[in-house]
Amino acid sequence: MSEVKTVSGRGLPLRGSDIDTDRIIPARYLRCVTFDGLGAHAFADDRAASNGTHPFDQPQYQGANILVVNGNFGCGSSREHAPQALQKWGIQAVIGESFAEIFFGNCVALGIPCATVTPDHATQLQTALEADPSRPVCLDLVALTVTAGDLTLPVTLADGPRTMLTSGKWDSCGQLVANADQVRSTATQLPYLAWGVA
Repeated sequence: MSEVKTVSGRGLPLRGSDIDTDRIIPARYLRCVTFDGLGAHAFADDRAASNGTHPFDQPQYQGANILVVNGNFGCGSSREHAPQALQKWGIQAVIGESFAEIFFGNCVALGIPCATVTPDHATQLQTALEADPSRPVCLDLVALTVTAGDLTLPVTLADGPRTMLTSGKWDSCGQLVANADQVRSTATQLPYLAWGVA
């Protein structure tokens, strides 16, 4: 199980509120058998319409791993393909004004923290990253801060998701594997598992 206490790297500013999951990953890409390759199609329609000016296409943001967004990010349908596409593109954390609840939960299930900042702080961080895309960014879930160069801002994250991430308990599959003996022991005590046995 992997603890997520800090995420460090570079930031990618993506301006605009109410960016929904269909924009993050268009519906035609939901037919995939696995999530592999989804990263290449993140924001596919927005990127096509932007003719190379979308932040996900701009050379200065290639390799960035911390996405900085505005309000109600990830709204719309509940598709888990949206955070999967972001993760496959390389995003390891999202900082924004607010997040749609199901999108937030799907991110936590992948170990992607979604930390909240005030609208003014989101704009301040986006402006700083646009002015200097190379500045190092660090999201600290223990201190509840985001640092971008000489700029340090407070973030919020509810205690439950924060504890899940910092303790490594966000990884439900990892927890099952780590506790396989307990799972087997519990299974032997469940009468309904023997229903089909004559």
